[in-house]
Formats: sequence, structure tokens, C-alpha cells
Amino acid sequence: MGSPWGSFIPSVQLPAEPSGSLGSLAYKAARYWRGGRLPLDFASPEAQVCSINSRFAKVHILYVGSTPLKSTFRGTIRREDIRATEKDKVEVYKSFRPGDIVLAKVISLGDAQSNYLLSTAENELGVVVARSEAGVQMVPISWCEMQCPRTHTKDFRKVARVQPQFLQT
Repeated sequence: MGSPWGSFIPSVQLPAEPSGSLGSLAYKAARYWRGGRLPLDFASPEAQVCSINSRFAKVHILYVGSTPLKSTFRGTIRREDIRATEKDKVEVYKSFRPGDIVLAKVISLGDAQSNYLLSTAENELGVVVARSEAGVQMVPISWCEMQCPRTHTKDFRKVARVQPQFLQT
């Protein structure tokens, strides 16, 4: 069974060849992961935002690719890890809201309080599902805004760019 958000959220496949600074050891660890521990390299989890403040967003990691997690993992998306450019101008409340579903990337284990540090600093990463105050799923209208189809109100979000192969026709 895949992600509960359907084909709207892309599943990330492991590359055929190891790449990155951790090399083949991390690649092998990621390949043999079966839901017990989150791999450090090549992991793109789907997470739900639990709370936000001016410095970071706290999330619960729900899925890695299309694999549901057996236990709850917590993560943190720091302000400087939200966007790749203009990091000093990022405001967390204009990027995420509690309840949003985000596609992110694991960048480090973090510390004892946050478990995993996540990043949305790529165009393909960010909010993929958001609900308006009216309870309706919002529609992305730009890379930084989503709109409620019922009330037509707009909210700021760090919107993930949906890849064409994941669009439903």
C-alpha cells in the first residue's frame, strides 16, 4: 500500500549507484532498511507539521517513500533549511502550518530532542498537502502560495514543485 495521499506525493527511489559523501556504506544501509530505523542518506520522508515557531517547525515523520513507519519518528525543519536561497529572509509561519504534509529530505540525525534534522531546500521539497481554515484541501498557485478553492483565500507556504509524472490527468 502506498502513501495515503495518493499519487500527489512522489515516491523517491534509491539511485542505482551510490552518490554523496557517505558513499556505499550509507547506500547499503538505506537499501536494507525495513521500517525499523530511518536511513540517513537518500531518505525523503513525508511528514506532518505538528508545531511551528520563529526558528523551526516540528514534524512527525509518517512515511519514507511509500513505506509507512512502524513507530513515530520526530523531526525538525530549521529556518535555514527551508529554502536554498534567501535563507535570512525565510519566515517559518509563511512556509508551514500545523497539519501540513511536507516532503522533505533527511540531512542529519540532529540531537536528542529532535531526532532527525530535515530540509525542504530544494524545489521538489515542501508542502504537498495543506488544508484551509474551511477544511478544504488547498491548491498550489505559485511556489510560495496556496489557495482555498471554496473561499479563494490565499495562504503562504513553501510549496513543493510537483513533478509532471505525478500529476493526475
